[in-house]
Formats: sequence, structure tokens, C-alpha cells
Amino acid sequence: MKKKTLAVVMAAAMVAASFAGCGQKTENAATENAAASTEVSTAAAEETTEAASEEAADASALEDGVYSAKFTTDSSMFHVNEAYDDMGTLTVKDGEMTIHITLPSKNIVNLFPGTAEDAQKDGAELLQPTTDTVKYDDGTTEEVNGFDVPVPAIGESFQLALIGTKGKWYDHEVTVSDVQASAGDDDQAAADNVASLIDSIYVQEWSEDTDKLCADAKSAWDALTDEQKEMVEGENADPDYFGRDTGDASKDDPLNGDEIGDNELLVVSFGTSFNDSRAEDIGGIEKALAKAYPDWAVRRAFTAQIIINHVNARDGEKIDNMEQAMQRAVDNGVKNLVIQPTHLMHGAEYDELMETVDSYKDKFESVAVAEPLLGEVGKDASVINKDKEAVAKAITAEAVKTAGFDSLDAAKEDGTAFVFMGHGTSHTANITYNQMQTQMEKLGYENVFIGTVEGEPEETELSNVIENVKKNGYKKVILRPLMVVAGDHANNDMAGDEEDSWKSGFEADGSFDSVDCQIAGLGGIADVQKIYVEHAGAVIK
Repeated sequence: MKKKTLAVVMAAAMVAASFAGCGQKTENAATENAAASTEVSTAAAEETTEAASEEAADASALEDGVYSAKFTTDSSMFHVNEAYDDMGTLTVKDGEMTIHITLPSKNIVNLFPGTAEDAQKDGAELLQPTTDTVKYDDGTTEEVNGFDVPVPAIGESFQLALIGTKGKWYDHEVTVSDVQASAGDDDQAAADNVASLIDSIYVQEWSEDTDKLCADAKSAWDALTDEQKEMVEGENADPDYFGRDTGDASKDDPLNGDEIGDNELLVVSFGTSFNDSRAEDIGGIEKALAKAYPDWAVRRAFTAQIIINHVNARDGEKIDNMEQAMQRAVDNGVKNLVIQPTHLMHGAEYDELMETVDSYKDKFESVAVAEPLLGEVGKDASVINKDKEAVAKAITAEAVKTAGFDSLDAAKEDGTAFVFMGHGTSHTANITYNQMQTQMEKLGYENVFIGTVEGEPEETELSNVIENVKKNGYKKVILRPLMVVAGDHANNDMAGDEEDSWKSGFEADGSFDSVDCQIAGLGGIADVQKIYVEHAGAVIK
């Protein structure tokens, strides 16, 4: 508006000059023109002030929420990243306004709401940068600095000092204007609500509200559009929580019925939310036990409440946790209770299971807990047992068969190594993984290696396993989980496309001609199921 006012004044002056010395009439005309120009200038200035006042008044009426707004400065050297076209994200909360701006680079290291002089005084609270990732139209990305700037008023300039990498402060004036409700605000709010509900059930503790929260989360998810579903992002929430296809849940039997009878065989698993694996691997073990011991009613419990909640929310399938399963047995008058853990070892999950069993053992005539899959732990890596030998033979034979080889030796001649990836643990039972490697070596399985997601024990960490495979000269690798189920760890940590997966790790090393994955749990292997049957049989009376 200043430019407009100046142009009007200059035009009036030029008209007056052109008619100078042309008599009183001309002089009067010039005077009238000058007066008119003054009126126009005054009106323009009043219009500018009125517009700014109206914008400020509108801003004071902004409800709490998130808006888009224009952020302009007095310098071409200080501006919003070009990808955002001078726009920032304005947040209003409890009447206080803050705008997030994304800058072109990391050259500006601090901002200060005020003057450069005040910024250098003791106690000055400098605005710290955020790290923003900008995606440009050509598909490239860049990390730059962003800032959350307090906004005193809309449409009115205010002081904002900056300091760059050279350490010198500069004064600037900035203005926040053109506030608009973001078209995506409602969409994001709906997605955020679902994310919050998912995070509320992504917990290990059960409560009386758990079932309701699970139902609420699914209902809110179902109400989202496809676009809104892609926006779901929380501490643990993402679109895959409800959206990923893991198979048909109806094929799985939660085994949570009453009318149990005198004898119950409770099969306790960590669990998985992957439907196909739950039905094939855990369900396969449960069916094998039910067939072997028809006089015992087989029931299920999971120790991971996070997984129980996931299956409940997504599929409406209710699986008992350990406490619920034990109480169900009590309520049904079970006299003899046998518990068969599907866990691999005497680790942390097994210890927690035993704590729950101990709190209920006086409520039954007899309670017995069978061995986990790999049996007793042993004191060091050299100690192995018949369970570890049986498992080593079973899983290797299955992997070799699935890979299309006639024998393990044939795979060796082909330059192929098999790597079984377990979970890993900081528990003292982690020596079990070293013992499994010892077992493979004692069987002469030179091209079979044991690793773990957690890298505990250290020898089983990914980089160490890669080096071991390379050292032995194998150029082809087949990865397979050393886990009862093929769930999240098998699909993501082992076979996922992310750079931190085991498949990606072997590929990135560049030493191997091929890296393939077999996504299958141990529970689906018939010879593994037989081991569980034997363990249960050892304690059934």
C-alpha cells in the first residue's frame, strides 16, 4: 500500500508542475488536485491500517487448532524453504500462537523473538532448531533446520533476530498473515484419534477397559477413508496395525471355551498377530497335542498382551492371557493341569509363566509344567541335549527340502549356507543359541549358522554372522526364522525391505550372489510338533 500511495502523490505533483504559470484558474486546479491526492493517500493509509486491524481481530478469534499461514520477512536472505511457498504451520493452543517454518538450509542456527541486541543478553531464551526433511518436486530430499516461532499477532510485523553459522546476530522484521484452516486438519485429527487408540492398547497390561478400547480402535479405523488410514502414525501405531493382510483369522481357533472337564492341557505361547502363522504354527502344535492326548482338553494362552490386544482389535478374536487362562481352569473345576510352553528355552517369558503358575498351583489337585522346545539350558556353550539335536535335525531338513536340495551336502557343494535367525535375549538362557551352533557343528552341518535379532549373545549379532558365513566361503544365503511362529520378526526383521533387516544386511555386504528367505515358523514342522508331544507326555499322569 505504501507504493500505491507514493505513486498517487507523484502523479499529482507532475500534474501541478505541468500547469505552473498558467494563471489563477490553473493554480486553483493544481491546488485542488493536490488536495485530492492527499485525500487518496490518507484513504489508502487508512485502508491498510483497517485491513491489518481486521486481520488481527480475526486472529484473536482463532479457535485452538492447526492452520496454514503465510510467513514473510524483510529480506531475501531469510525466508521459508521454496518447497513451502512462504507458508508455515500455525498452531493455536489456549490462545497462544506458534508458527512452524522450514528453512532452506541449516545455515541459520538460532532465532530470537526480539532484537539482535536483546538476543545477546544474559538469560535470552533462543529458539532452537528442529530437523525437517524436505521432499522436492524432483523426488530428492534434504534435511534442513526448522523453527517454532511465537506469533504475537496476525498481520502485524514483529522483530525476529537470527544468528547463522558465522556467529553474528541480525535484526529482521517478519509478518504472519493469510491464515487459513488447513483442508487436511479434519483428516489428520481423525487419523490421530485412531493412532491414539492403537497406542492405548499397545501395552502389556490388561485392564477392565481393554476390550472396549480394542473395539473403539477398530470402529474408529473402519470409519476412516483410505487416505486418512495412510495418515495414521503414533508411537507404535501405523496403517499396518489394522491394514496389513496376515491371513484369514477365521482359520484360527482361540481355544477359549469352557466345559473343560477334569484334565486340561494348557498350551502357552508368546503369540503372534500374523493370522496364517498363528493357525499353522501355534495351531499345529495344539492340534498335535490334542490328537496325542484325547483325554485332555487342550486350551490356549498367550503371554504377550500386546499381541492379544492386536488380534482382539483387528479380528475380534479373543485369546486368553495367562491369568485369564488359569482363572478359566479354576472356574471350570479343572483338577489336573498340565502346561506345555511353546517357548524355545527357559528364558524371561518362561520365568514369567512360572510366576503365574506358582500363584495358582494350590487351586488344583495337580499342576505340572513340561519342558520348552530346547529343553534344559546347560551351563556353557558345549552342553547340548537330545532336544537340541532333534530340533537341529528337524529344522535343517525342512530348510533343505524347501530350498529344493536333495541333501545339506548338496547345498554345501552349491555354495549355499542356511542361517537360522532367533530372537535373542539378555537372559542367562541366551547361551542356548551358542549351544545350538555347537549342535550344528557336532552334526557336521558346516553350512548352518545361528543368529539372533537382538544380537545377544554377541556371536549371534548380524555383522558377526555375516563375517562367519563369508569366512567359510559361501556365496548364497538362505535365511529362515529360529522361532515357533513366522510373525513380525520373520516378516520384517528378517525378510523386510528396510535397510536394517537381515536380508538387507546380507545384500548390502555385497559378498553374496543371492540372499533368499524362507518365512515359516518351527511350529508347522511335524518333527518339531512331535517334540512338544513328547515333552507333554513326560509329565502327564
